[in-house]
Amino acid sequence: MRVAIIFVLLLSLTACTSKLAYDNLDWWVYWYLDDYVELNDEQEERFDDYLTNWLQWHKRSELKRYENQLKTLKQQVLNRELDYDTVYAHINDVRTHWERVRAQISPELAELAVDLTDQQIVSLFATLEKDNKEEEEERQEFLEQSEAERSEKRIERMTDNVEERIGDLSEEQKQIIATYNAQFVSTSDEWLQYRRKIQNAARRLFITKTTNPNFVQDLTYLMQNPDKYRSEDYQQASAHNMKVGATMIVEVASTLSDSQKKTLVENIDEFITTIDKFQK
Repeated sequence: MRVAIIFVLLLSLTACTSKLAYDNLDWWVYWYLDDYVELNDEQEERFDDYLTNWLQWHKRSELKRYENQLKTLKQQVLNRELDYDTVYAHINDVRTHWERVRAQISPELAELAVDLTDQQIVSLFATLEKDNKEEEEERQEFLEQSEAERSEKRIERMTDNVEERIGDLSEEQKQIIATYNAQFVSTSDEWLQYRRKIQNAARRLFITKTTNPNFVQDLTYLMQNPDKYRSEDYQQASAHNMKVGATMIVEVASTLSDSQKKTLVENIDEFITTIDKFQK
């Protein structure tokens, strides 16, 4: 799924950089993948074929969807039509974009997994667990801070993210962010539990790789149905945070100055231009 992540991350880059990155996505994927598993020549050749097909599909099927959503968003910003249902629908659409990419590449990733050697599999899961432990250490360092320090950092991060899109915030807007910051529920512990749960499920599948005739189908199902491995508390907290985030965006949007609205529209236009260049 780290391959799919790259498709999404590229949309957060600037227009010039994004075009360069999209055109060289094979290099990006190998650079990212190399941290987890080193493919041999034959595996790389198969992966190249799949990656070429994924890119063609993505350019043909997905980019126009992104462009249309951004054009709709732009008009809604200009007309000040960003109510809760509209914002929530946009957040949901972004998640749907991700799910389509995941659904498209999962079956072929599972086919590639069949040819991984025992050494490659051991190395893959060892690296994943190393990542988990690093996440735990970062989480522990975060918890060692006072609640006031943690809250301040969360507010600072949210404020930076919003200012990146609309420019400097007013005191009223900063207060809106601070107010909603207190309503978000931390999911870091549940997220790490989910990671380990789905990784352990994958590890159990790989043990049966040579004896399970349904290995490809089972691994595909695992990748396409991650909610099965998320606890009920995690899913409820994530849904709550999504609603809180949408409400916060609506309140901030209702206070946009003309200058902030202009900056936001310019940012959206930049994304639209970027995606239009991707399609050429």
